[in-house]
Amino acid sequence: MAKIIPKRVLDEIRFRNDIADVVGSYFALKRAGSGFKAVCPFHKEKTPSFHVNPQRQIYHCFGCGAGGDVFSFIMQYEGVDFTTAAKLLAQRAGVPLELEEGGEPAGRKDVLYRIHEEVAQFYRRCLLQLKSAAGARAYLQKRKLTEAIGEEFMIGFAPDRWDAVLKWGEKHKFDPAALERCGLVVRKETAARSRQGYDRFRNRIMFPIRDEQGRVIGFSGRALGGDDQTAKYVNSPETPLFKKSRVLYALQTARRHIVETREAVICEGQIDVIRCHASGLQTAVAAQGTAFTEDHARILRRYADSVVIVFDPDRAGEDAAVRAGTTFLDAGLAVRIATLPPGEDPDSFLLKHGVDAFRELLGKAEPVIRYQVRVLSSREDVRSEVGLLRVARAALETITHSPNAVQRARLVQTAAELLNLPVAALQDDLRQMRRRRYRGGAAPPENATPGSDRRDAAHPPHEVSLCEHMVHIAEHAELGPLVEKYLPLEMISDPVCRDIVRAALDSAVSGRGIQDIVRDYADPSEELQRLAAEVQAAPNRLSEDVTHVDAARDLILRIWRGRFQTERRALRDAAPEEQRQRAAEITYHLNRLKNWEDGAPVIEFELGGA
Repeated sequence: MAKIIPKRVLDEIRFRNDIADVVGSYFALKRAGSGFKAVCPFHKEKTPSFHVNPQRQIYHCFGCGAGGDVFSFIMQYEGVDFTTAAKLLAQRAGVPLELEEGGEPAGRKDVLYRIHEEVAQFYRRCLLQLKSAAGARAYLQKRKLTEAIGEEFMIGFAPDRWDAVLKWGEKHKFDPAALERCGLVVRKETAARSRQGYDRFRNRIMFPIRDEQGRVIGFSGRALGGDDQTAKYVNSPETPLFKKSRVLYALQTARRHIVETREAVICEGQIDVIRCHASGLQTAVAAQGTAFTEDHARILRRYADSVVIVFDPDRAGEDAAVRAGTTFLDAGLAVRIATLPPGEDPDSFLLKHGVDAFRELLGKAEPVIRYQVRVLSSREDVRSEVGLLRVARAALETITHSPNAVQRARLVQTAAELLNLPVAALQDDLRQMRRRRYRGGAAPPENATPGSDRRDAAHPPHEVSLCEHMVHIAEHAELGPLVEKYLPLEMISDPVCRDIVRAALDSAVSGRGIQDIVRDYADPSEELQRLAAEVQAAPNRLSEDVTHVDAARDLILRIWRGRFQTERRALRDAAPEEQRQRAAEITYHLNRLKNWEDGAPVIEFELGGA
């Protein structure tokens, strides 16, 4: 059974390591009111926006959004995992680092991290030592992935056996249930082997997937041989550590270089990223077995102001590049798309032409709208009215994703020039599209500036505001009963905000700090800890005659109004009689949900009737 650091020891380590002292030992802090501030070590800036709050024992940067507790700081600054951070802080404070047997090894994240790291080393040894890995070594040699590259990215080999990892786990005394929880083992349904199952990865070249702290959290396995029924790539399933919508391949290496240039290079696959890094272009990342998501864009937004997308130059790659571009626009990033010669990908291009030619290609990358209009114009006859309307509509749909008025104006101007259309006409159509897109909710501010408000599209602003009030639950005990009575947590749409509210409620009962509680939640991207620190560091926006309870009531009313508005829109597809009756009831409710005195009974009625 694996050894773990007991909670009482972690509490002692945290108590003995004041965050201001720890951060101040790395760089100078200046007193700012009751806290401290400094130039952020995680992104380039001239005006200090990095704040340390000794009262709450948190840090937060209002520029890049980095934040957390003393453990988070060591993990992010030193680039280490939680256990290593705890050991460093224990040594610093002179706390004896006691270990104990893990009570539930299959469910603890530190055990899962350890398994992943040690299995990655096991796969690496298999690649280097097994005779059966000769085909894998030959493939890597053919792809010019040298031993040095393999060592840097811990490329390995999963033997062509059903129980290689199972036998390894048995030897090292890891519970088969923990291996299954890591996604390394699949439970077999037959009675004979139902307790252990079989290895998920067999006869595959293995690429470890790491999180932002450099911890192995999953794997991607490329098939060797096989037939048409064999998937070329198999990735780890969703686990407590691995959430593919939040993982960017090689970000743990790339992020420091992205901070330097403020621009990330976005590739499609792991080998493309590996080749970029091996060639000296260390700002390259890729999604992991999924399309790019809001979470991916939000994570990159911490480090970059712009992205250059370089996907395969076929139709699927072109479409995927535009889709990714709209996701990055949503986050307020500037987006350019590079065009490779036919039949090339970043890996092959770099091998044939070198990094200088590749940098030149990236330098010629087009703004997303110019690229999209050019690609679509090659598919549509823009000389015809129908073709022109299709291309213009597609371009405007992309532009609606930008939250920044200046960026939208420039994109519209570019589209108008390329399509030979009046700017005013496209602006009129864009306004209509944006109204339709944000129907039932407020459109983003017209003067929004990328990075000016960290509460971006990934987290609904009103739910973040609720979190900002809930973190004051220790000083305002009425907040707990208010939320528990009037706001079922499943009505909070954003899972990160939902966890922060849940942590605040747990904090009120247990007396533990919110940052301490959220660390127990599964969150491989560390976004939960970051946002928890952000809302705790947020300035007080309340006027003198408004309390946190008053503000929370208004936000609860807003969330309920949003639910009713969504339901009313859905009623358009319902039967006429049912539609009329419920729609009239919703209209009555919405009229009463404008103030707490009238709205609270409506909520009680709805919850009582549920």
